[in-house]
Amino acid sequence: GAVIGGLGFILLSLMNNLWYFYGGYIVTGIGMAAIGTVPASVVVSNWFKKRRGTAIGLMSAGVGAGGFVLAPFVGGYLIPNFSWRASYLALTLLTWMLIPLVLLVIKTKPADMGLYPDGMPAPEAMAVTEASLSASEGLSLKVALATPALWLIAVSFLASAFSHVGVIQSQVPYLEDIGFPVAAAAGALGGVGLGSLIGKLGFGWLCDRIQPKYACCISLVLQLVSIIILMSVQPVSPLAIIWLYAIVMGLGTGGWLPTMSMLISASFGSASYGAIFGMVILAQNVGIATGPLMAGYMYDTMNTYHWAFIILSALYIVAIPAVLAVRCPKSP
Repeated sequence: GAVIGGLGFILLSLMNNLWYFYGGYIVTGIGMAAIGTVPASVVVSNWFKKRRGTAIGLMSAGVGAGGFVLAPFVGGYLIPNFSWRASYLALTLLTWMLIPLVLLVIKTKPADMGLYPDGMPAPEAMAVTEASLSASEGLSLKVALATPALWLIAVSFLASAFSHVGVIQSQVPYLEDIGFPVAAAAGALGGVGLGSLIGKLGFGWLCDRIQPKYACCISLVLQLVSIIILMSVQPVSPLAIIWLYAIVMGLGTGGWLPTMSMLISASFGSASYGAIFGMVILAQNVGIATGPLMAGYMYDTMNTYHWAFIILSALYIVAIPAVLAVRCPKSP
């Protein structure tokens, strides 16, 4: 993944027409997908059993923290001082630096180092393993695809991603449309990132204490509430209400990775965890890709985001009941 991602950045540094742009981002996207949440979640799930949700929350918070550091560094320092082409090459080097780190440091399973999950001593680890053997073995992808649980999870994350990404991509132009200065709106919406960081840690912790589907439901309700808050904003509203929207939206969207990971693990076990997780991510990415398109199209057609936001809000009528209806399938 790091090799492919780096090659994608090289293509982007050579960009001189639209095809380089498309090709570079396709290659980079493939590489980043191979580096990203699916393999990282598999590794974390292998290493942690007792506090898996908290561990995944910390892992996903690290992803967000990386964005906080890299975005201003690239946009505020590299591009102004060295050009965008040099910045893409710098990202190539940074990505390729991961290769020796992953090969030398990261181990897929604790057994690869003669260790046990959670750092437990052998007798305790054996007791935990025996107690959860059937759950840890789980279902194959083929069997999981035949269960309602997988399709309910996929539908829930597709619908919620379609909705919240559609709103997030439209939030600044919407606020500008109703009379807020762009700089003020964009600055306040930095609260989405802050809320997301807290949400990742909080929902990871919560998934260790309640059923993951209930944690996921809370995450979805927060997303819905945030959209309602945004729709209530008026030209005379104080900037604080935009901050409230942004933080609540961040809290809700921050829960997607910990809750998705724990929901899949609790429902299907670890036998085909990576493959099943990838299927749900695929469904979610369909929503991510199409939600902003729908919102933009409706704005171009109606000259307002109001009806787009109503439709995006209504999708939670599908997403929330779908995740609540998930039942752990029985092993064949």
